[in-house]
Amino acid sequence: MIEPRASAPPGSRPSWGGSGGPGTPSSSGTSPSGTSPSGTSPSSGSGAPARLPVRPGTGRFLVLAGVFVCAACGLVYELELVALASYLIGDSVTQASVVLSVMVFAMGLGSLAAKRLRRFAAAGFGAVEAVLALVGGSSAMVLYAVFAWTGGWGGLWVDGPRFLLVAFSLVIGVLIGAEVPLLMELIQRVRRQDAGGAVADLFAADYVGALVGGLAFPFVLLPFLGQLTGALLTGTVNAVVGAALVLGLFRRDMSRRARWLLLTANAVVLALLATATLLADDFERAARHAVYGQDVRVAVRTDVQEVVLTGDSDGRPLDLFLDGRLRVSADDERHYHEALVHPAMSGARSRVLVLGGGDGLAVREVLRHPDVRRVDVVELDPGLTRLARHDPGLSALNEHAYGDARVHTAAADAFRRLRTTPTGTYDVVISDLPDPGITAGTKLYSQEFYGLLRRVLAPGGRLVVHAGSVSARPRTFWTVDATLRAAGLRTVPYRVVARGAGHAPGPARTTAATGHAPRDWGFLLAARRPPGLRLDPAAPRPHTLTTGSLTRDARAAARARVAGLPPSTLVHPRY
Repeated sequence: MIEPRASAPPGSRPSWGGSGGPGTPSSSGTSPSGTSPSGTSPSSGSGAPARLPVRPGTGRFLVLAGVFVCAACGLVYELELVALASYLIGDSVTQASVVLSVMVFAMGLGSLAAKRLRRFAAAGFGAVEAVLALVGGSSAMVLYAVFAWTGGWGGLWVDGPRFLLVAFSLVIGVLIGAEVPLLMELIQRVRRQDAGGAVADLFAADYVGALVGGLAFPFVLLPFLGQLTGALLTGTVNAVVGAALVLGLFRRDMSRRARWLLLTANAVVLALLATATLLADDFERAARHAVYGQDVRVAVRTDVQEVVLTGDSDGRPLDLFLDGRLRVSADDERHYHEALVHPAMSGARSRVLVLGGGDGLAVREVLRHPDVRRVDVVELDPGLTRLARHDPGLSALNEHAYGDARVHTAAADAFRRLRTTPTGTYDVVISDLPDPGITAGTKLYSQEFYGLLRRVLAPGGRLVVHAGSVSARPRTFWTVDATLRAAGLRTVPYRVVARGAGHAPGPARTTAATGHAPRDWGFLLAARRPPGLRLDPAAPRPHTLTTGSLTRDARAAARARVAGLPPSTLVHPRY
């Protein structure tokens, strides 16, 4: 780097602006007391030059390398909190907003608090990094433990873990914010430069480190190590780099007692993180059993989500959980899938599109109609369709639907797939997608998405949408109805009351035991012209659905209408 040229008077000796010892350089125009002629303090800090074991250029490079690594670790902590909160609580937009806003606010507090540590910048930075490594590295495990053992579907989780999430964001933000003033002091002690240049160098290293951490989390840590081990490993790297930077580069600026305290603290932190890493697999199994019960039969992390199968042995019904949400309960799933599929199949049905439904249960109901010639299944997660094809319990439940030659699967985003689908391709479209209240899926309940579905429907074609619970989330249900109508479709609402006693219907998180579980499924049958809600008398009779019950439940749904709701769009989601 090109250093700024000093304009000191001839014959004067520059000195460091703060300590002013003999033979130490000072910025131009600075008096021996460390103030400029105008009486203001120099902008470059007040610390004496560090006694380094290496050349100043090498020392400066090592400090910037430490900034790079610590920034990467800090961003991993942020992303890990957002990802875990979205998985455990849901509503990813809200969780990201809470974590990031609280953390940025806390960084400001940390920067102010660090002003008191500038006199002890080396020891202070080492202590901050040790605490940050412990808190950030263990945050995922602590949050998951609270979720698992204090009632994952209700109970304390309603308030306690959300408070814990905010607390972690606050503490981690304060510690990250304290890094910058301390690092600024350290880099200026290595080699003095103008404040603007020092800030530019420091933040350049910080932002590049954040880029690496932000890319490493989704592409390396999450898929290969998982959230728990990935966070623990990040904390380990954070502790090692922080301790190495301070004890290796600035050890001569600390007392013997401070060095030993810092070394001991980092040894304890590393021991705790290493122990937690060794126990992570056992902890995850125990937590999973606490959440799902002792009969977890399959637990796999696909490229898209966590898939857990429980039951299907010793008389226990099979349950399928996707990212912690109950998606299928074998003792009640027929009520849902028959109501989803059979009303839409009344009419021409040779070409059928199923969006979602990777479990194969909606496909099972479609295949009960012998005149169906082709069924296309668009499921984002190929791991789920493989499980539905090969797992003995799930494949038996879907009656080996994926073994039928008429069924064709595609692992693709539904929105992207529909944009390339020819007009008028399908007689029936069945939207068996996650609940519209889940933020990640709101684009699949948008006016733009339904416009694409309207285009791919053949003349006289029908679309059926699962739109959440009519009784528990009426505004969400009727917003879906308003969105379908805004896309040029006519709708008929209907619902089916759940019969199962143990679980909430559909992809909800709560259980009936909490007293807050929705007790119905809501559907919307849509077409270009007003569709008729009926069952085809020539088709196989459903096990749980009759024309009379369908008519009664449609009237009950219509009585709950919430009028005047605006449609949901990509740029203005309403759910």
